Amino acid sequence: MYHNLQELLELATKNQVPLWKVILENEKKLSQMKDEDVFENLRRRYKVMEASAHKAVDTKLHVKGSLINGLAFQQDQYGKSKKTLSGKLLNHVMALALSSSEVNVAMGKICAAPTAGSCGILPAVLISVKEEWNLSEQEVLQGLLTASGVGAIVVKNATVAGAEGGCQAECGVAAAMAAAAAVEMVGGDAKMALDAFSLVLINVMGLVCDPIAGLVQVPCAQRNASQAVNAIICADMALAGMECLVPADQVVEAMYRVGKQLPCELKETALGGLAATPKAMEIKETIFG
Repeated sequence: MYHNLQELLELATKNQVPLWKVILENEKKLSQMKDEDVFENLRRRYKVMEASAHKAVDTKLHVKGSLINGLAFQQDQYGKSKKTLSGKLLNHVMALALSSSEVNVAMGKICAAPTAGSCGILPAVLISVKEEWNLSEQEVLQGLLTASGVGAIVVKNATVAGAEGGCQAECGVAAAMAAAAAVEMVGGDAKMALDAFSLVLINVMGLVCDPIAGLVQVPCAQRNASQAVNAIICADMALAGMECLVPADQVVEAMYRVGKQLPCELKETALGGLAATPKAMEIKETIFG
């Protein structure tokens, strides 16, 4: 039905429907499933997201060798204090994102959407928007469908792998997916959703992938938190009427091109960036000897 974001937008605009409805029809055509089957699959994945996003918020995780133990719990407790710089919502978003990252490190069950390294971003945004706007589960699943649809287009036409495109392609695309979902969940139209998607990628363009000691922990967890916030603020910018001057497909293409231009040292090899600092090398030596 569509091969890129522009075609997806044109179908949604022509039929005067949100992106998720076009994506649903495409999924049904490809999978030969009925509406209820598609949403049941989404529901099962969302339940995994809910569990991972809350596990380390509700209880401190203590995992041997983890560099990020207790970050989600700590962030959530801070967010509940009377005064914060960014407010309760954004602190809660960060806590939820950090929780899934901690669960991933603990070898717990997460939903890799689009990757394990970026697993905290989409759940954090979906859950926090649901809570803030008192949405139904069905409305959240529709948002998840939006996210999955635009993410699938990026997978087809570019990449979501940090090893291929840097963290801009991993946490960046996860945040772009989340922003598009958030816009539609609160009543924004298809154009606004793709504007939010594009604004996210613009904000993260060129971000390298440089995990300390080659572990998906630092700065991965912190980037899950920051990119979940990126998704929220870009959704708000789009909902306020801000348009992205560059079409979404061209933004994706630019991101992909930048990823190809990054040296291998900055694409998940742990040979450059933060991973190559003296302190990071010291941590690596402590862990691996």
